[in-house]
Amino acid sequence: METLTHTVLWIIGGMIFIIFSAFGLVSIHEGEYRAARVAFGAAILGALSILLCTLLPVSGQMILLSGMILAGILVMILFLLPIGRNQESPQIPGNRVDERDIQFARARLEPGTVNYNNYYSLRPENKAIDDQIRARPGLLSPRAKYANPLLFAAPDASFFLTGALREAVDGPVSTSRQALPPEKMTHYLKDLAKYYGALDAGVTELKPYHLYTHIGRGTGEYGAPITLDHSWAIAFTVEMDHAMIGANPTTPGIMESAKEYVESARIAVQLAAAIRNLGYPARAHIDGNYRVIAPLLARDAGLGEIGRMGLLITPKYGPRVRLGVVTTSLELVPDIYKPDPSIIDFCTICKKCAVNCPSRSIPFDDRQENGGALRWQVNAETCFHYWNVIGTDCGVCMTVCPYSHPNSPAHHVIRWGIDRSGFFRRFANFMDDVFYGKKPAPRTAPKWTQVS
Repeated sequence: METLTHTVLWIIGGMIFIIFSAFGLVSIHEGEYRAARVAFGAAILGALSILLCTLLPVSGQMILLSGMILAGILVMILFLLPIGRNQESPQIPGNRVDERDIQFARARLEPGTVNYNNYYSLRPENKAIDDQIRARPGLLSPRAKYANPLLFAAPDASFFLTGALREAVDGPVSTSRQALPPEKMTHYLKDLAKYYGALDAGVTELKPYHLYTHIGRGTGEYGAPITLDHSWAIAFTVEMDHAMIGANPTTPGIMESAKEYVESARIAVQLAAAIRNLGYPARAHIDGNYRVIAPLLARDAGLGEIGRMGLLITPKYGPRVRLGVVTTSLELVPDIYKPDPSIIDFCTICKKCAVNCPSRSIPFDDRQENGGALRWQVNAETCFHYWNVIGTDCGVCMTVCPYSHPNSPAHHVIRWGIDRSGFFRRFANFMDDVFYGKKPAPRTAPKWTQVS
């Protein structure tokens, strides 16, 4: 019996050492050095603790193993219990958003111009805060807190290219129409989006709440009502590099953000042009020239849920994505949107983005009813104010989000548990704080960006 208990304990100790050491190596590869230290410490201390138990009398070893078995059974029971919010209904906004009211549109207004005067006569309550923001250095300003003229040249170049693509969002439609059954056409266009570089793609029927009410930026007349004679939308995601956004809120983060805005714009423009070449109207919606609210469309296309930070949380990459949208009159088959209660429940208990938000723009409380739908209401004004102080688009919330960890086998296991168990979501949230910290320090930027 003693030999058997020793063997079992040695096996358990070995498994603890291998599992935590492997996670430590993965963490080093990801640049998560705190997590690596914790993992290696757990590997050594956990294995030694188990192996020291071999010095106990056989009766003590039996009691210990029995306790481990009971603990394992308890964990399995807790994993299966319906702990947490396991029901979620679709959150459908009852009102539409005027694009003129979003911060990016308001930031483009120039004092003394007709648009400036007209907007603030319509929304006088926004003038004081907007003028305060204009008085700050601004995005990519050489006077900003994290100014780096050498690195700032890169995102500025990306935004230049995105701007150049704004005129290419629409175009002539071929008079020669190519037809496929809607289901086959849908699969083809989603695969084409991935071929162009998208991570994932989904389709939804275009609803009124997906559209802005009035033009606030981009092509077209400022303030004109938005009408879009399309019935369907293809939404897709592109990945932002884990290492680059790890340095948020400093310059490498906005370099990556701007680069992926270009990628999403390029894919959208190509995809829309391809649809027009098939003989059907289509428009790309890209940074600075939207007619639709991309996160809502992407959610309804089945790509994720809107999280506490106000961004789309995807199951595999979290908020570490940029979105692109193409709308069209080509008949497609929509993906079935199924609300994901696991993401909403995790965002409800986590709060890490709110804890780490430098401008305190992310709420700590539960979702509130707004416009007929439950949502977390981020303070866009204080958020954008901070951007204009530091000169970057911050992104700390995205960096610290537990869903933003790389899409690797180690994190797949964690996501699998989060998706299935309310108990595991709470355990995973606690362990994320243990390994990465409740307030994680910015990760070291890639070496090639460490120039001055």
